[in-house]
Amino acid sequence: MITLYPAIDLQGGRAVRLRQGDFAQTTVFSDDPVAQARAFAAEGATALHVVDLDGARTGEPAHPDLAAGIAAAFPGAVHLGGGLRSRAAIETAVATGVDRVMVGTAVVEDVALLEWAIDRLGDALVVALDARQGKIATHGWTQVTDRDAVDAARELAGKGVRHLVYTDIARDGTLGGPNLAALRRLGEAVPPLKLIASGGVSSLDDLRRLRDAGPPNLAGVIVGRALYEGRFTVGEALEVLPA
Repeated sequence: MITLYPAIDLQGGRAVRLRQGDFAQTTVFSDDPVAQARAFAAEGATALHVVDLDGARTGEPAHPDLAAGIAAAFPGAVHLGGGLRSRAAIETAVATGVDRVMVGTAVVEDVALLEWAIDRLGDALVVALDARQGKIATHGWTQVTDRDAVDAARELAGKGVRHLVYTDIARDGTLGGPNLAALRRLGEAVPPLKLIASGGVSSLDDLRRLRDAGPPNLAGVIVGRALYEGRFTVGEALEVLPA
């Protein structure tokens, strides 16, 4: 089964998409993210990927009330991330009522926070690894480290993390196609992890390639701009992805 995750990225109270993680290249797609969540549900989506971009920049959740509204309006599973770099921030995300909480590279850098999050959330924890040319990016994608994404994923799996979102920043928001080679490399390195691919999906053919040539442990795919621009619908994507 490969789950489709339509993306709702929150900035200034609106649903937007960035290009290659660049906050200067923002496109607004909806002034009402809650209505957008309802629309995705009406089209058949069973899961949502929600990121608080303002929180990702500042390190503190910026839109908990809006996230709670999305969680209440959407009947399926909602994943929420963005700016969750402390226990207090993670608890704020939990309180919104979402199904899973996504933490980023803060837990790669802070083992104590990682161990606490695993104990606190269990299967409801998702770790998001954001990479540029295979190297981990931090602080809302604004800083690139020399840390290899595969090495970080191995360590996370060894600690007990079960769900991993991998974003190829160079592909994100570009409609340039997913980085299959990087996904396969990651999947082969950490077979116990359930991987969710993010970045670059532009067509149903991209989804077919992920389905047919992605790693065996690919459990989901996040799609943003392609849905907002009408390149394909949620329903068409669901027909391609195995249920």
